[in-house]
Amino acid sequence: MQKQARLQHSPTLNTVIMVENTLQAMNESVITIAQLKTKLPKQINHNTLKIILEYLEESNKIAVSIKGISWMHNTNINLKNAIKEGLEL
Repeated sequence: MQKQARLQHSPTLNTVIMVENTLQAMNESVITIAQLKTKLPKQINHNTLKIILEYLEESNKIAVSIKGISWMHNTNINLKNAIKEGLEL
């Protein structure tokens, strides 16, 4: 039954991208789920949003803490190279 309920709220790729773009473009460093819902261009089911946030956290694009959600994905190639070639302390 729980698996069936989860399937009813499976997000579409467009919805995932919408949430990603909204989080990436936010001015605040931390945002709550309630604030995120108001900033999204379209309404989204709460359970669907939770699934998307779980995915984004697992893929290291966001960090979720007690204070809220922070976008942390960085596509800067120079940063990636520095991390790859840097020394570990």
